[in-house]
Formats: sequence, structure tokens, C-alpha cells
Amino acid sequence: MKHPASQALFAYWDDKRGNARAPERQAFEPVEIRELLGDTFVLSYEAAESAGCSFRVAGTRLCALLGRDLKGESFAALFAGESRGEIEDLLRLVAEEALTAVAGLSATAPEGSVTHLELLLLPFQARAHRPLSMTGLLAPLEFGRRNLGELHLTSWRTMRPAPRPGVRKLRKWTAARGFTVYEGQS
Repeated sequence: MKHPASQALFAYWDDKRGNARAPERQAFEPVEIRELLGDTFVLSYEAAESAGCSFRVAGTRLCALLGRDLKGESFAALFAGESRGEIEDLLRLVAEEALTAVAGLSATAPEGSVTHLELLLLPFQARAHRPLSMTGLLAPLEFGRRNLGELHLTSWRTMRPAPRPGVRKLRKWTAARGFTVYEGQS
């Protein structure tokens, strides 16, 4: 991750997940990451829907960057045709496999200059009878860009969060006189 905001959001997400693969959505407190909220978003993932992922919440800087309110819009629709299939596959990996992803993007500004951006996608813990959701951050690597056109995926990688050492519980039981077995539990 190159962008300081991506690094800060990932550190917060990693802290909130504890020993789980992903944190509960309710564990996120917006006030704790208020300086990042303008660049962040929450997506609702529906595998059966043609739209796949749609914005539930989008930060103000993100909306200004793309020149419109994004709530309810398909995330994949932000991408140019050649990148759309790839971003849909990446969203599926994050939502269904609880992987984190970092991607490099580019977009063209109205005056023709190319802007480079960083995308961070982080899953939330799956809940029964609820659609999968994820959070993320989209921030330009250059300052001051607005009203960008279609996004192009230039690179991406997924990461599995590092497991945290948990406290191992031992259960002691006697199998026979003079023979004790210690069974480890996670």
C-alpha cells in the first residue's frame, strides 16, 4: 500500500478484526476514522444480482473525485469495459473468500491528464441472512483531481490477513493411571 490513508484504514480494520478473518461491520466506529471517511465507502455484495456490488455509503471526497453521488450505484460500473470483468472477480474474492485487496487504478481527468489512484478493499464478517458487505478506500496518488472519467485497473493483489497468535487452551484428562493427555484447543 502506497497511500497513507490506505495504510491507516488497513491498520484500523486489522485491529478491529482481532483473531477473526474479518471484523464485524458493527465494530467500525466512524468517529475513530473520521479523517479517512471522505475517501471511504461501504459496498453491499449480492452474488445473484447483475450489479454485484453497489454503494451503500460513499465519502464526500470520493463523490467529488468522480463528480457525482455514488449511493446505490454499481461499483463495477465505474470501470471501463476492459477492466469491469476483472474488478468483478476481485470483488467476488474479497466478499466470498474474505481476502483483502489492493489495486492500482488510472483515470482520465476532463482536461486529458491521467490520474493514478489506489483502491483498498476489506471484507466484513459474513452474517446469516444478510448480504455480504465490504469497506474500502479509493484515493488519488496525486492531489487535486476531480470529475474523473472511467477507471482502469492497472494492477492488483490480494492478501490473506496474517493469523494472530491466540491463547491456546489445554484440556487435561487421564487416559490411564499414570498416563495424562493434554489436548490442545484453539
